[in-house]
Amino acid sequence: MSDDGSVQSTTVWPLPKFHFQVKWDSEVMSFQEVSGLDVEAQPIEYRHGDSPEFSTIKMPGIKKSGNVTMKKGVIKSDSKFWDWFNEIKMNTIKRVPVTIRLLGEAGGPIMVWTLANAWPTKIETTDMKSDGNDVAVASIEIAHEGIVVANA
Repeated sequence: MSDDGSVQSTTVWPLPKFHFQVKWDSEVMSFQEVSGLDVEAQPIEYRHGDSPEFSTIKMPGIKKSGNVTMKKGVIKSDSKFWDWFNEIKMNTIKRVPVTIRLLGEAGGPIMVWTLANAWPTKIETTDMKSDGNDVAVASIEIAHEGIVVANA
């Protein structure tokens, strides 16, 4: 007999990704898109000289995180991206924690990603077209020193 869905578990379904919140230092900001929440362990290939196998083994090496890109609509008199970017002076910048929360149906956090010591590396402003009908969207690329993931 096929399952009619009347007794489905609430824990087996994948989460939708469209309801999220970004907290930048102590300020909650609205973004259209967040991407780049990835981490990898670089492999180390090794073979000792008296190994009977004529191939290398692979071991986990240094962990590496990519930059995170966030996109938002351009709003009149909002220059937070540029203000933060302009704080870069001779290898110094205010580093802040950035927290991305994937929200559930009731609005509470389901999964939380926290970027440690984040700072802007690139700002990309919108392209402009005289015959376009799109919203102006700017993006900021953020470097950080690691991601901490927590399930709420």
